[in-house]
Amino acid sequence: MIRKLVLLLVLVISFFSIQAQRISGIIRDASTNESIIGASVLLKGTSNAVTTDVDGKFEIVTESKPPYDLVITYIGFEPQEVKVPDVNSIISVKLKSKEINLKDVTVTGSRISEKQKEAPLTVESMDIIAIKECPQNSFYEALGSLKGVDLTSASLGFTIVNTRGFNSTSPVRSLQLIDGVDNQSPGLNFSLGNFLGSSELDVLKVDMIAGASSAYYGPNAFNGVISMTTRSPFIKPGLEVSLKVGERNLRETALRWAQVFKNKDGIQKFGYKLNMFYMQANDWEANNFSASNDSKDPVNNPGGYDAVNRYGDEDITGANNAMSLSQQAQYPGLKRWYRAGYAEKDIVDYHSRNFKAAVAFHYKLTDSIEAILASNFGTGTTVYQGDNRYSLKDILFFQNRIEVRQADKFFLRAYATNENAGKSYDAVFTAILMQNAAKPDLQWSTDYRKYWTDNHIDTRAYNLPGFPPVQFPYDTAQANAVLLQYNDSVILWHQGALNYANNGAIGLEN
Repeated sequence: MIRKLVLLLVLVISFFSIQAQRISGIIRDASTNESIIGASVLLKGTSNAVTTDVDGKFEIVTESKPPYDLVITYIGFEPQEVKVPDVNSIISVKLKSKEINLKDVTVTGSRISEKQKEAPLTVESMDIIAIKECPQNSFYEALGSLKGVDLTSASLGFTIVNTRGFNSTSPVRSLQLIDGVDNQSPGLNFSLGNFLGSSELDVLKVDMIAGASSAYYGPNAFNGVISMTTRSPFIKPGLEVSLKVGERNLRETALRWAQVFKNKDGIQKFGYKLNMFYMQANDWEANNFSASNDSKDPVNNPGGYDAVNRYGDEDITGANNAMSLSQQAQYPGLKRWYRAGYAEKDIVDYHSRNFKAAVAFHYKLTDSIEAILASNFGTGTTVYQGDNRYSLKDILFFQNRIEVRQADKFFLRAYATNENAGKSYDAVFTAILMQNAAKPDLQWSTDYRKYWTDNHIDTRAYNLPGFPPVQFPYDTAQANAVLLQYNDSVILWHQGALNYANNGAIGLEN
């Protein structure tokens, strides 16, 4: 029995030893017969490549079976393909010099591949060099430098991308992909920019497809597609650290660690990467309290107005409709009145925070087929502008992915996205609900008018010098002119009505 087990073990070891094939040879200059140092030797159809040593020698280790095709390149020499029937063949290649006669030289650069150029879509790209050199706070903000791309910053932690003239403060019309996976938040039904995206240290390139792409990517791509590709641990293993500081107490730290393991034959088989990112800053406060476009009255209206960054002062129930001319004669100076509302800075958390972590495991099944298991996590607090202002507070985001792929050939992918909105809320409706919890709008408006009646403010107005008598047609222009002349008194009357409507207590002003 023991002899059989030993024999079986020998056969297994022999089988695996056969799998690793070694292809070796030497590269020389055809004109001088000298060895070429640093020539690239690629096993065609795979990413398995080596360079020649100081003696012009090379050795490629592969699990593929012969025959093989080698592609040999070196700057200044003609590329050459060599067929290798078996590993016992002696490979000696001589490269010929490349001679080029130049007349006019035009130097051009392109960030997109030939495959992208052939696509019937407009594709703008940022490669890893452009990402590192961008002067903006992050590569995501640098997308605004691409042709046909506009950015809207809702806050320090949230940037909205628009393309081809679409100018929306809502991100629901753009599709965002990270390594081919939809980064949309299930509960909120849109992508949260790069707030729950990829760390800058891990991004290999960003492709921006401008304009409507629904025919290729589905209805969520009405405003374009942002496709981010991260770096495989096989591309650049090691440690990378980034630290940024700026105004408004901005602190940003990122870390990337990647490691690759080889099997006993020296072939890269397994790699993993770990990414961590943290950002904090004091966001801009919304302190514009001028009259909004929907306000029916200007800032100097004694009864108040609808301010831009104040919520709850909107005339949403119709309770504050303007009084008719006959009513203005009965209640001079009352006109239209508004609730005090809540300033955004009092109900929104402006301490922006963002933490992201990601881990991925890569295993090469063959030279060209790779299996990937990845998990992403994001959390934080920020403010974003949609139809209303939203405070995204302590939001949590998880995304797990398993994939088997061969570059430019096929992929099989499954992923799951989970989200917890935390303590997030709509700032506008939160303010409205808070006010209605204290007192319903209709009751508040009724109390406001009741104060005006109970305190005989109409009598006081009629006693103002020059105020027109109650007769029809009513001299509205003269009444408004007198009320404007005694605006301080009118403001005090409205303040008393506001205090009574808010607190329910009557206070007579002199």
